Order: sequence, then structure tokens, then C-alpha cells
Amino acid sequence: MDEIAGSGGGKAPRKRWRVRLQRRSKSWLRSRAAVGLGAGVIHGALRFIRLAQRTAPGSSDFRAILTRHHPAIVGLWHGQHLLAPFFRPIELPYVALLSRSADAEMNAAVVERFGIRTVRGSGGRVREAVREKGGARALIQLRRSLGEGFGVCMIADVPKGTPREAGLGIVTLAKLSGRPIIPSAAVTSRRHVVRRSWDRTTLPLPFGRIAVVMGDPITVPPDAGPEEMERLRAVITRAIEAANEKALALADGDRP
Repeated sequence: MDEIAGSGGGKAPRKRWRVRLQRRSKSWLRSRAAVGLGAGVIHGALRFIRLAQRTAPGSSDFRAILTRHHPAIVGLWHGQHLLAPFFRPIELPYVALLSRSADAEMNAAVVERFGIRTVRGSGGRVREAVREKGGARALIQLRRSLGEGFGVCMIADVPKGTPREAGLGIVTLAKLSGRPIIPSAAVTSRRHVVRRSWDRTTLPLPFGRIAVVMGDPITVPPDAGPEEMERLRAVITRAIEAANEKALALADGDRP
């Protein structure tokens, strides 16, 4: 009996030790040093992956499109953001909207290494964005950035919401700024889809083809009411998904 009790009593300290170790590990991974180190590794890996890709025939001339409509709002889906730094003219200034969560620190550090400024906040759900100071501030900063000549890269669907369904945030930004939305997608022929992630995050792999597709610009009238905003939200959803489907077909060699 004493041996059994002693064995059971040892489990609690071990469990506390594991919990303490997990907390310390998570704290270190979110530290400035860890974020900087991780961002450098990811930045280097993404640059290598991009250099190891061939451009798929039929891809959009993103440089001409974005230069013509600059400054524009480049709209894309969650899960495809890893390739976003590669389909913008490097000579044009851009800013990207990223979450304020601690988990987004790494994403922000990687994006900034590509020379893209970041704005932190939630722009997906308009009601919540207006209610929360961070979200409202993000929309104001993005509008100001567009007015100063910065293009905006914005993920259109709402975090933890319905994947590949545009939120009203991107519609509202276009309405407030008067700048067009460019439905966009980028896909590599060699990729790994994280199926357990809510947004089916796609990890690009080297030595394949990359397809970039951009649809026609979508504008939002400054006097658009709730019904028109909702209609345009659906239009943007269909346009980004159409760009995504075409990019998949081009990358995989299935020319439409």
C-alpha cells in the first residue's frame, strides 16, 4: 500500500512540472528574441521557396495591375497569406493588417522583414471593430495609409469565422477610402494543406510552379447603405474565390 501511495503521489509533482515547463516554453517562444529568430528563419525559407518556383503560364501581371490601381486594397483569404509578400511590386509601399493577438507577433515580424509595414487590429467584423478601440483604430490607420499612398494587403475573411467568406471590414475600408479592392490569390503547385486548421492554411513548398491571379477591381460607393454593403460583400467573396480557383487550376497545370 505504501508503494502504491508513493507512486501515485509522484504523479502530481510531475504533472505540475510539465505544466510549468509548457508555460515557460510558451513564454519563451513569444519573447522578442524567439520571435526575431523565428521570423528570420521563416523569411529566409519563404525567399528560397519563391526563388525555387516557376511562374505558371496564364498568371496575372500583378505588377501592371497593382501599379495601375495604386493604392489599392489587395483582398485574399486566410491560409494563403504566406505568399502575399511576393505578389506586390517591391517599389510600391504597402501596409498589411494583422491581428493584435500574441500569436500574430511572428507573422508581423516576418511581414516587416519583407519591407511591408503592419497595422494591428481586427477589421473583419465591423460591429466588433467599431466597439473595440483596437479594431476602430486599425480601420482609421488603414484609411490614412491609403490616403498617404500606401497599398493595403488585407485578409478578407474573418478570423475563426466562416472560412472564405468576406467580412464587412474590407467593404467598409473601400467605402471610407474610395480605393478599389483587387480580388487576389496565389497558389503553388507543390503545397501542404494543414487540414486541421480552421482556414486550411496552405504551406508552399519549393521546386514547383506559382500562379498569381487578380480579378477586376471592385469599388464601393461612399453612400452605400447596409443592403448594398451586404451585396458587395457577397460579390467580393465570389471574386476572391474565383481568383483562388483559377490560381489552383493554373498552378496544377489544368488550364481552363
